[in-house]
Amino acid sequence: MMILVVLAFIVFLLLGIPISLVLGMTTIVYFLTTGNTILLDSTPQRLYSGMENYGLLAIPLFMLTGELMNSGGITNRLVKFTRVLVGHVRGGLAYVTVIANMFLASILGSANAQAAMMSKVMVPEMEKEGYTRDFASALTLASSIVAPIIPPSMIFIIYGTLSGTSIGAMFMAGIIPGIIFGMGFIGLIAYMGYKNNFPKSEKSNLDQIWKSFIGVLPALLVPVIITVGILSGAFTATESAGIASVVAFVVGMFFYKELKWKKLPSILVNTVTGTATVTFLIAMANLFGWMIAFEQIPQLIANSMLSISDNPFVFLLLVNLFLLLIGTLIDGIAALIILVPVFMPLVTAFQIDPIHFGVIICINLTIGLLTPPVGTGLFIVSSIAEIRFERLVKAILPMLLLGIAILFIITYWEKSTLFIPNLLGY
Repeated sequence: MMILVVLAFIVFLLLGIPISLVLGMTTIVYFLTTGNTILLDSTPQRLYSGMENYGLLAIPLFMLTGELMNSGGITNRLVKFTRVLVGHVRGGLAYVTVIANMFLASILGSANAQAAMMSKVMVPEMEKEGYTRDFASALTLASSIVAPIIPPSMIFIIYGTLSGTSIGAMFMAGIIPGIIFGMGFIGLIAYMGYKNNFPKSEKSNLDQIWKSFIGVLPALLVPVIITVGILSGAFTATESAGIASVVAFVVGMFFYKELKWKKLPSILVNTVTGTATVTFLIAMANLFGWMIAFEQIPQLIANSMLSISDNPFVFLLLVNLFLLLIGTLIDGIAALIILVPVFMPLVTAFQIDPIHFGVIICINLTIGLLTPPVGTGLFIVSSIAEIRFERLVKAILPMLLLGIAILFIITYWEKSTLFIPNLLGY
């Protein structure tokens, strides 16, 4: 009977049905084909229980923060400030794309949202200065994967909720890996800029730098408050999301005066829509996970991996290879919700720190945004930047390989994720 369930899952995916519906429909097929129809009575309660977690409240609050910052002129000022600083060096606008993505990662926490927003802003600008659309689109997408790594991070919130790991600790664990990713992309740009003679813009004078810095100071309040607040223990990750929303509103409304009252309804609608999409996926994935647990699939996978090797290094290698494959087929958040309950017993058995493992699995599934055929980031940027899908896939290949190399460095360099959390007593 499980063969029919697997076939149903594959057929639903091939038909292009949204992954959230695929998970729910596959679970119903399982109930019907195995005769466990009595479980349908508990299905509504199961859907609700998957959402009943205080940590998930941070998701709509951080989405609201991002919407307020985009509408309030905060995002544009961060990009402009970065351009004033490094736009004059060879390949300067490419550096701006990476650094601006790192700035915005401390605000948005969603790679898809960041890729969509930066594609609208940076791809046309880079093309004007002489970069190819292929390279500009690929770099914008690739550098957006730091969004779920540098705090705040939606995917870290979900992992922390599922695994019982401190969300604050996960946020702090993402800082060094996020910087490593940023530096890796900067190094790649330096090499490609030297090889392909990338363009550069005029150098800004000290007066322009100073004015840009003064103008961006209120915008920097949001990431500073989030990071310092969590580091100092003044508030939790969820509370920091609420405070960040208030600060973004005040800065956009009263400092920059670009946030208008008439924009608030659309901002709230966008926040509700984005939150509903994510939470519906979480609810359906929780239902799918119930089916997996009922069939004792986690125990089967655990026993299989333990039979291969009892070495944690081998286990992490197998996990990475498995997740890279899964990331090409399933949305990252859905895969995370399904697989975390599967892997957590193994993480305990191999005595791997759950914070370190959380960073590994989140980075791995985020890389899936760059991989065909299901990489959602590829479809988003392909549509917004108006570039053919296959051209974008070809252009992003060097950045994808770099991302995988950095993933393995972080996997086997535990201190890269645990240094700051250990320093803060997590």
